[in-house]
Amino acid sequence: MQGSQEMSLPTAPPYGFQEIVPLDRSHRIDLPQGRSLPPVFHSMNPLPVSFDEFAVASRDYPLVFTSADQGRTFTPVLVTGLANNNNLFVMWDKSWDRRVYLPAYVRCYPFCVVAGPVDGRGATERVICIERRAIHETGVPLFDGNGNPTAVWEPLQKLLIACDADRLRTEGMCRHLAELQLLELFSAQVQPAIGAPVQLSGMYRVSESRLNQLDGSVLRGLAQNGVLGRIYAHLMSLENFQRLLSRSQAHINRNSAVRPGSE
Repeated sequence: MQGSQEMSLPTAPPYGFQEIVPLDRSHRIDLPQGRSLPPVFHSMNPLPVSFDEFAVASRDYPLVFTSADQGRTFTPVLVTGLANNNNLFVMWDKSWDRRVYLPAYVRCYPFCVVAGPVDGRGATERVICIERRAIHETGVPLFDGNGNPTAVWEPLQKLLIACDADRLRTEGMCRHLAELQLLELFSAQVQPAIGAPVQLSGMYRVSESRLNQLDGSVLRGLAQNGVLGRIYAHLMSLENFQRLLSRSQAHINRNSAVRPGSE
């Protein structure tokens, strides 16, 4: 997995990215510090999630599926708010809430891995890319003068490679769920103590009735490849919609209070 200035990149950058270029050893990068967030995440809802994250992410977020092609293909996502452009896990100081799991998609930014053609015969390779606006002459060097990775880059590279492999597992799981016709469109409704209920729609979930009708051999296969555990994590996470309402109220109360350093 490497960068190549001659590589033809996809015309559309990954979700949340503005413009990507292959990572070069000469680049200096503005890296987020701790849980401080680049502006792109301040209002991102929903947020991509991958196979290995289901169990831990399902404790804090509703985990659902979305489709951009009327139910032919699916993507698992974390719901982070009760409306578009509403991320309730961003704190007043623009950091991610330290009490909850920090999704890998956030931790990987401003890097991503994409596949693209490298010759005229259809060959492709997976290449680490960088958000162009994160490249800055005052940023952190990822390679030393001899072109060797620094202590800063080594863990980031491992994370990116692991997340890319996990993304492929996620795509395989979604294809399998679609083939079994297990995903159904649904809406979630949360009821505040005062006022009208909040309705969220356009999401997909695993149908428990269809799941229970599967042949035993199919269920064993789902269990053996780890998908069945992810299904149950997803279903249990749907209870977190009501917790989003509590977060929304906490944000309203926080924003109406005096913030540290304000007058």
